[in-house]
Amino acid sequence: MSKLTSARIREDLDHPIIDADAHAVEATPVLLDYLADVAGSAMVDRYRRAPVKRQFLLDPADPYWTKDSGSWVWPTRNTLDRATATLPSLYAQRLDEFGIDFALVYPSEGLFANQLADDELRVACCRAYNRYIADSYRPFADRMTPAAVIPMNNPAEAIAELDYAVRTLGLKVVVLRSHITRPPLNGSGPPRLDLLALESDYDYDPVWAKCVELGVAATFHSSAIYGSRAQLSNYVYNHIGVLGAGGEAICKALFMGGVTYRFPGLNFAFLEGGVGWAVSLYADLIGHWQRRNGERIGDFDPANLDADLFMQLVSQYGDERTRAHEATLREMFSRPQPAVDNPDNFAAVPMQRADDMLELFVDRFWFGCEADDPVTVHAFDRRTNPFGAALRAVFGSDNGHWDVPDMAQVVAEAWELVERDVMRSDDFRDFMFANPVRLHAGMNPEFFAGTRIEQAVRAELVGSR
Repeated sequence: MSKLTSARIREDLDHPIIDADAHAVEATPVLLDYLADVAGSAMVDRYRRAPVKRQFLLDPADPYWTKDSGSWVWPTRNTLDRATATLPSLYAQRLDEFGIDFALVYPSEGLFANQLADDELRVACCRAYNRYIADSYRPFADRMTPAAVIPMNNPAEAIAELDYAVRTLGLKVVVLRSHITRPPLNGSGPPRLDLLALESDYDYDPVWAKCVELGVAATFHSSAIYGSRAQLSNYVYNHIGVLGAGGEAICKALFMGGVTYRFPGLNFAFLEGGVGWAVSLYADLIGHWQRRNGERIGDFDPANLDADLFMQLVSQYGDERTRAHEATLREMFSRPQPAVDNPDNFAAVPMQRADDMLELFVDRFWFGCEADDPVTVHAFDRRTNPFGAALRAVFGSDNGHWDVPDMAQVVAEAWELVERDVMRSDDFRDFMFANPVRLHAGMNPEFFAGTRIEQAVRAELVGSR
């Protein structure tokens, strides 16, 4: 841990610090009051029976109640910090102590609102949550802004809540669900995951267009629930990598589905999963495109194979056991193969050169990284990343959750990367300030108007042109 306090580190910097992913730990009874106002007491009863990770409403009859440590997710040792995450007035008062100039505050319990399978309950909960956080954080808009929760089970509900959250409530940050669980095809088999942007049940382009129209970045804060994720009772096993896997799934779908090509003015962020998976995905996509793009995919057409030459080589070089199957091999390689309907997996991404990835991937995606994550430095490794790219990592404190035992030490943890000479000071500036500015003010130049960092942001925007 750095010997300097977070406040002292901030004092010595020549730029603000933006927390791109803090968390509210909601006052559940207040949220239920808003839900009653939106949809009535019967909807509150439905919410109480829903599988939501709540706080002190838990009892053995609650569907989310378990006996494993997965229930222990809210910090309790540091009561001041726990209260800070729930009380916006206290949070705003302590930001200078944390060395943070401005914070974007994401949900905790509210993250479950857009996951609910009950259509009426999902829409009502998102509306109630957004009213709650808009009212709670409005007096502190110079230091903090909360994220609205947007339901995504179909484009119509997403567009309706985007309009309401931004135009009516004045919210500037939105968090979208990254995948939807759909019923199995033909009524049998396992549920399907719809990743919204590729082979989806719906056309979500109107949602992306609405984000552009409203000037909000499309941010995601979702776990992965497929495969072996969340199958065991061991919380740590289930948790490690789960947010990165969720981020990778939607990021890959957005790129492969051509969303960044069709919407070059829309910024996307994937929060709390780190950037290690993104560095790997960026390189993997380039490697796959170079071998399997529309012009090269024909290299793998079975019809190319010269069966006669292949069998001559088998006769000349095959061992005894291989030559014993010459007739079967000849039949295998001579048999007509079925045509592939869509051999070009990159058909939605009309790239001409591999370095088009700089525009279609690097320029469009941001990645939320926590203070204690040493892998963050790889986002800025221009020597290794293809085409000398620096991926757009943004600092997210994760304040309010179990992995932050002391909110006042989070910035100091991030600064350790500079003290250890593994991150340059200008990269630290991008991580803590410039990148979150580009993410949000790049969509809405007035995003930081009226905040304590308005002038610094305006100077940054002018300087980056």
